[in-house]
Amino acid sequence: MGLSSRRNLFFLIALACAAAIGFALYAQHVLGLEPCPLCIFQRVGVMAVGSIALLAAIHNPGRTGGRLWAGLGIVAALAGGGVAARHVWLQHLPPDQVPACGPGLDYMLETMPMSNVLSKVLKGSGECASIDWTFLGMSMPFWTGVLFAAMLLLLLMAFFSKK
Repeated sequence: MGLSSRRNLFFLIALACAAAIGFALYAQHVLGLEPCPLCIFQRVGVMAVGSIALLAAIHNPGRTGGRLWAGLGIVAALAGGGVAARHVWLQHLPPDQVPACGPGLDYMLETMPMSNVLSKVLKGSGECASIDWTFLGMSMPFWTGVLFAAMLLLLLMAFFSKK
């Protein structure tokens, strides 16, 4: 994969992430679907992957730099994919095992240390277990996980490219 094709790959990743964030904002502001804390963390993951990819495309690095940018993107995609997987898992718990709803993310960020916020958010809450939107029978966190998997594959292609 030459420099221009690696650059195009990074631009493609950035564009896909921008489209995903655009849809998330459409779902929130037009469809009225309020994001739960895990949804917000997934958005952060998508923005991180997209930002890394955009910076990599702008930088247009050689092989070593391309591997560095791809490696950073891989870490962000794995983290975001992990949050999406956790969210899907929560959505498939039996109703009696769903955690109780907790305080909102804004409140937690204002009153708790970040380590406690991360711990509480990743444990999930009742609001994270509800499924308010589906496409082809699958929830939005599932599709976000598919996006992270696709981004991971593309970033692995960039990482392992020989040219």
